[in-house]
Amino acid sequence: MKISFLKNIKIIFALLFLVSSCQGYIKNEVVSNTDYLRDIKLELQKKWPKNRTINLVFHGHSVPAGYFTTPVVNTSSSYPYLLLRELKNRYSYAVINVINTSVGGENSLSGAKRFKTEVLVHNPDLIFIDYALNDRSPGLRQAGEAWEYMILEALKRHIKVILLTPSPDQRVNILEPSNELEKHAQQIKALAKKYGVGLVDSYELFHEIAVRGDSISNYMSQVNHPNEKGHQLITNDIMKYFQ
Repeated sequence: MKISFLKNIKIIFALLFLVSSCQGYIKNEVVSNTDYLRDIKLELQKKWPKNRTINLVFHGHSVPAGYFTTPVVNTSSSYPYLLLRELKNRYSYAVINVINTSVGGENSLSGAKRFKTEVLVHNPDLIFIDYALNDRSPGLRQAGEAWEYMILEALKRHIKVILLTPSPDQRVNILEPSNELEKHAQQIKALAKKYGVGLVDSYELFHEIAVRGDSISNYMSQVNHPNEKGHQLITNDIMKYFQ
């Protein structure tokens, strides 16, 4: 009985330690897009030989991977590389690595399994996570757990994180309240607020287009992949963090 009691006490203390550790990451506030990347922006302004390489990792599915009209992969016109171009226009002294660990067709559960071995191994300064479009299959609960795992693993290493809500799938009516993509967008926004990380609300960018009566198809290369115009829309919102 003593041994069992001691084991239970150890388990309780271990759980309390885990909870207290996680609480250190819980912010429950929306970060400022002007302040969140302050340290990275300072690094980007440094000149050789005082500068260093800044690693930006993009982790997600076919959209950040650069798939346009499948199977065409238009790397240079996808938002990770449009962002690189914008950053180099703004920070001419900076050495910037864009590292794309995205896999077409993948959801966040698979992405979480690869997170340590294929994302964190690159020593990123900033990680972008974009999986919601494919997370409809595993559903909100499992996807939420996978996103939360990746966020916490990054924060434990003091790595900045920016979450992206889903870009459109034209088979989903973006004007219909509480559609399946909107539910994932809301969950991602809640995670960004909970952990005090960055947010790029791609879903809302395209929703605003639909609300004003413009056709989302003008920003799409196929039913679920943005064209360059759509990727530029996302890029412009990311750039707000670097201004």
